[in-house]
Amino acid sequence: MPKPYPKEFRDDVVRVARNREPGVHLKQIAADFGISESCLANWMKSADVEDGVKPGATAAENAENRELRKRVRLLEQENEVLRRAAAYLSQANLPGK
Repeated sequence: MPKPYPKEFRDDVVRVARNREPGVHLKQIAADFGISESCLANWMKSADVEDGVKPGATAAENAENRELRKRVRLLEQENEVLRRAAAYLSQANLPGK
């Protein structure tokens, strides 16, 4: 996977694309900056979501969701360990053993 472009570069390219003259296509702007047209389109969609122009999850919300999913997995694993320990201990305390 190629190294990601710096945020400042992405922001500059999106700003240029948003402020382009009529008749100038995204394909030409992307070529001028040495990126693909689909890459520029994705950057513009992400910028619209970050700026609140379009609905969607921002980068901060996505990062928070990832952290919360990790925490849920960890808690589920801990819960499973405790459930198994409780079952084991309840079997050990049965009469007749």
